[in-house]
Amino acid sequence: MSDVQTPVKNTRTLVGRIVSDKRAKTVTVLVERRAAHELYGKIVARSRKYHAHDEKGEYKMGDLVEIAEGRPISKTKSWTVTRLVEKARLV
Repeated sequence: MSDVQTPVKNTRTLVGRIVSDKRAKTVTVLVERRAAHELYGKIVARSRKYHAHDEKGEYKMGDLVEIAEGRPISKTKSWTVTRLVEKARLV
């Protein structure tokens, strides 16, 4: 029985911002990356949303978090929030 907070070795990790924390034990994380356009070579921002498991519900909207890939938890969820990188700034 391994602890949820300790990521397994050689696991994919991503850093992104939480855009939704409405569901129980789940947060939606928006991961943005920059890639060159296939034809024109211009650097373009690409983004993707991942559903990540948040057991205690401690992470809130706007937080910058690290997520790690793991076994499937539900139909859409196979990532787990591993750590808080930056707390959300108050507007």
